[in-house]
Amino acid sequence: MTSAIQVDQVSKSFVSGKEKFTALKEITLSVGKGELFGLVGPDGAGKTTLFRILTTLMYADSGFATVDGFDIVRDFKEIRKRVGYMPGKFSLYPDLSVAENLAFFATLFDTSLRENYDLVKPIYQQIEPFEKRKAGALSGGMKQKLALSCALIHRPSVLFLDEPTTGVDAVSRKEFWELLRGLQDAGISILVSTPYMDEASLCDRVALMQEGRVMGINTPEGIRANFAMPLYAVRGKNMYRLMQQLLKLEAVESCHPFGQHHHVVFRNSSMSMEEIRKMVIPLDDDMEISRIEPTIEDSFMALMNQ
Repeated sequence: MTSAIQVDQVSKSFVSGKEKFTALKEITLSVGKGELFGLVGPDGAGKTTLFRILTTLMYADSGFATVDGFDIVRDFKEIRKRVGYMPGKFSLYPDLSVAENLAFFATLFDTSLRENYDLVKPIYQQIEPFEKRKAGALSGGMKQKLALSCALIHRPSVLFLDEPTTGVDAVSRKEFWELLRGLQDAGISILVSTPYMDEASLCDRVALMQEGRVMGINTPEGIRANFAMPLYAVRGKNMYRLMQQLLKLEAVESCHPFGQHHHVVFRNSSMSMEEIRKMVIPLDDDMEISRIEPTIEDSFMALMNQ
């Protein structure tokens, strides 16, 4: 697979007062041309720092990286012509209208909305009725679509989206990911970061990140398949008390709250359901337990425990 993005042993630290904070620790990954690749992890995992390095807004302390075949240090001018970047925080001009924001960004790249209208049409048509409205007065979902239109106005070959659906309602999140698939079909390589584990399953491949490290890279199916131990969903009358009691059991490897259930792994993977029921049912008067398939979040938690 030809790489749209190649990252090799990239590290970055920051100094605040007398303290040194390491944001990235020898990150290595590659994104294929035309691939929708996700960086998945909580706030502070290092996702935004990596984005800023790859879009030439910040230097790495060490390591090597290319975007669309160009070196991020030596060829930064070429990279800036070829990438679109949508930062996590809405960064367009709130006092300019929708149309004025698009015209401004088109001018920066010596192009126009008309020239690349076929690419942004599925997105822009949804905000076109509000083209005279100031950007600051748009809803969260509309701001998101305007920012994406501005990032695409020059027809980039690689698109960087830093937590684009944070703070957006569920319907807008779903629509946004459908738009990304359309852009992928147009040949654009996409690197998207998200703190939402459910969005990881919408990517071709994902890198799970925590505290500046990549804990694993695989397809969503591959990540779930790597969960080695049997997993059980447990539910009772007093969920907090139940979790405390489960964690006290020597037989329990891990227990994490997950919606209306606790997801539990037992140290002995060969235990039968009957043996498990005898062990846990006395902990709660209204106990329910069942064997379940792991999610990407379960895999993430297991990697963190390791």
